[in-house]
Amino acid sequence: MEKRKKFMLPEADIPTQWYNITAEMENKPQPMLNPQTKEPMKAEDLFPLFAEELSRQEVNQTDAWIDIPEEVREKYKIYRPTPLVRATGLEKAIDTPAHIYFKNESVSPVGSHKLNSALPQAYYNKMDGTTNITTETGAGQWGTALAFAAKTFGLELAVYMVKISYEQKPYRRSLMQTWGAQVIASPSMSTKAGRQIITDHPNYQGSLGTAISEAIELAMQTPNCKYTLGSVLNHVALHQTIIGLEAEKQMEMAGEYPDVVIGCFGGGSNFSGITFPFLRHNMQGEKNTRFVAAEPASCPKLTRGRFQYDFGDETGYTPLIPMFTLGHKFAPANIHAGGLRYHGAGSIVSQLLKDGLVEATAIKQLETFEAGVLFAQTEGIVPAPESTHAIAAAIREAKQAKEEGKSKVILFNLSGHGLIDMSAYDQYLAGDLTNHEVTDEEISNILAQN
Repeated sequence: MEKRKKFMLPEADIPTQWYNITAEMENKPQPMLNPQTKEPMKAEDLFPLFAEELSRQEVNQTDAWIDIPEEVREKYKIYRPTPLVRATGLEKAIDTPAHIYFKNESVSPVGSHKLNSALPQAYYNKMDGTTNITTETGAGQWGTALAFAAKTFGLELAVYMVKISYEQKPYRRSLMQTWGAQVIASPSMSTKAGRQIITDHPNYQGSLGTAISEAIELAMQTPNCKYTLGSVLNHVALHQTIIGLEAEKQMEMAGEYPDVVIGCFGGGSNFSGITFPFLRHNMQGEKNTRFVAAEPASCPKLTRGRFQYDFGDETGYTPLIPMFTLGHKFAPANIHAGGLRYHGAGSIVSQLLKDGLVEATAIKQLETFEAGVLFAQTEGIVPAPESTHAIAAAIREAKQAKEEGKSKVILFNLSGHGLIDMSAYDQYLAGDLTNHEVTDEEISNILAQN
């Protein structure tokens, strides 16, 4: 029988609700704390920083399903539902008995899954009467997504882009500017936090933690302005569950159910999105699927970090978040997977890892690019450097299935394409990329400073 390649849903099957996994977790994530008082933060405590509905979603641990506003669902129709694809070319190249599927989030107008949360975040801010929003971006996927979403809902946007990515990925900057955003290389001289970091470290190439500090500071000092975040926080993970909810229906169409679900991991947005809807069946005792977060070996917060309360940014402007962390002062290596260069993991995934409900693996940069090139050659899609981590982990699983002579169903999230990351591939193909690994001593020293 001919293998079916793509599984497509009609627009009518775009989910009408997001899935809030915290409502069904036996051990709820610990609350964010006010850094001054160390008291748990309520929704209203977050109103000065975030849109009110986003603040309520952030602390909601009772409602398993949250309605998607019709205005947001209408905008989702631009690119959703996204395809589920059987990676038959990759399977053949590896000569594996495993069946490999990927959810193709690269088909969004911005080239990644980030638009799934950017649209509702822009919408809720618009409903609050906010006129300006700020954010940070690493490799630029979140910044481009929010730039499009802000323009869609008539908001002005300022983006602090990690300096190394600002220089490595000029076309991401161009995309943001095309959609009307102001883009500032971080650290910058435009904020107190940026000026302090530049004074202390004149040649610092930036980090997501630094860019977050700058974006929050600008939001707090600008009238009618709020801050937005593209990963880590609970409400972002909530919005991204639209990925896994669609994938559930599509796996039914394929007549299979995943034995393992994989996502690359920076702060947790796309990993949460693909895994949480499937994970609920494990928690309800119906299934026994494994969930693997694939992180860079140069920024291994899940595999080598410590679970503790930490700031989400470098300067200490954010609430304290319970997370697996390398320390908010951790300066990650300048790898090309800029979206994964974040010191900590979101509180939901951190709790799930602590409870053994998900697992993590760290992958070196050269292995990820090798996987990305193989995927491009067999499936025709050049993946984002971030997504190559999920592909590498899927290839490991497929090779293990071959060694064991067992059939296995593997699902991973292709979180974005790499067509604006070709300078990274140029360097890989020229043999100029290296593996970056952080030492135990470096991690211990940074954590001791927290």
